[in-house]
Amino acid sequence: MKIQPVLVFDGDCGFCTTSVRFVERRVRPECEIVPWQFADLVALGVPQERAEYEVLWVTPAGTVYGGSQAVAKALLSAGPGWSVLGALLTLPPMRWAAHVVYRLIANNRHRLPGGTAACAVRESRPPGR
Repeated sequence: MKIQPVLVFDGDCGFCTTSVRFVERRVRPECEIVPWQFADLVALGVPQERAEYEVLWVTPAGTVYGGSQAVAKALLSAGPGWSVLGALLTLPPMRWAAHVVYRLIANNRHRLPGGTAACAVRESRPPGR
């Protein structure tokens, strides 16, 4: 049995849940997708504060990618068309632009369709930084 990466998202956020459902149907990344509220964060090596702050991609080896780079990793795992987009998101200056766009969306997800007050990110900076 192949151990897959894990994509961790905020299951309490309507916008995030809707986005993940789209990804499951259309993008089909090769990973397990789990809300952080039901994930074994300790086993994944991820503090809850980080899981609340950004989407995460955790490799089978335990490397954790967050935010736009987690999105890039999911796209890279998805197949020829999506993997090209994922690869572009890992290269400067696209990586920098992707980070800015990701933070803009993440910081305002409670204002987006499906978003609620529960979707609001508590901090504007990554935990522990």
